[in-house]
Amino acid sequence: MVVKTQIITDDYYIANADCVEFMQGLPDESVGLSVYSPPFAGLYCYSSDPQDLSNCIDPEEFFEHYGYVIAEKHRLTMPGRISAVHCMDIPLTNAGCDAMFDLPGRIIAEHEKRGWTFAGRRIIWKEPLMVRNRTMMKSLHHKTFCEDTTRTSVATADTLLAFRRSGENKVPVTQQNGIMSYAGSNEVPRDLLRYRGFVGDQKLNKYSQWIWRQYASSVWMDIRIDRTLGNGAGHMSFAKADGDEEDDKHMHPLQLDVIERAVLMWSNPGESVLTPFMGVGSEVYGAVINGRRGIGCELKTGYYNQACKNVPEALAKQEQPEPTLFDMDEVE
Repeated sequence: MVVKTQIITDDYYIANADCVEFMQGLPDESVGLSVYSPPFAGLYCYSSDPQDLSNCIDPEEFFEHYGYVIAEKHRLTMPGRISAVHCMDIPLTNAGCDAMFDLPGRIIAEHEKRGWTFAGRRIIWKEPLMVRNRTMMKSLHHKTFCEDTTRTSVATADTLLAFRRSGENKVPVTQQNGIMSYAGSNEVPRDLLRYRGFVGDQKLNKYSQWIWRQYASSVWMDIRIDRTLGNGAGHMSFAKADGDEEDDKHMHPLQLDVIERAVLMWSNPGESVLTPFMGVGSEVYGAVINGRRGIGCELKTGYYNQACKNVPEALAKQEQPEPTLFDMDEVE
């Protein structure tokens, strides 16, 4: 394994290295969950490094290289456990009409080739005007809509794909007292707070049941898009990677709400959560802050350096617990 530099603690292991070489150095079936967002094929090249997965001639070369990542994940993952992959349909043009590459569909096919079972997808809704303002796609302009609706497109949603590793899960992921907190902009109904941490028959735990209905939904409507490490979001005081200005324009860290939901649904406290594309450290941070051991690899040195600053913050900061009836006026 070729590692430029690394930090190993009881709570996390992060490295500046090629992700396939890094994963080859980890033991079989040692990971309880992987959650990450791979480079989106053809959308942006992050560097000229020949080991950079985004530095490919075409989608076919990209998926040839990505196949090694998928195969290594399978070896590292505990039997029957989940890998959660964040992705989206890729716009192929900004000319004012639909032309999309089905990246989620291709990712599913490549996983199935390598022993994974596709276990479902969650659609993460994004507000159309926000997408238009960020991307400036002509096909999302109201002006285009008024001139010729056939040349308009869709505010592409994010997608979280779940894959199950082959084999039987011998270590169940349990929620003994139900889900204890909710990651999203919606508020748990006040009259259900009395059930938080309910001990006993979980059929009676209305707090956890409400959260589970949101998490089990095929569409996640209340992911806080700006709750990321990259812009602070109430968690961090920094906003940029230690790279050049051009790099910073293309930083879109995965939302902490998405990471927290995946970590709590599909891993047990103390288990290892892997991200082969660590970026500035979002998935490792989300694992550590929720009592898991984060393992992350990042090829780009500037992003890795920022992760070295971000990840320790997970140990210094603790998420505030959900309010209880004792923290507020009595519910009428």
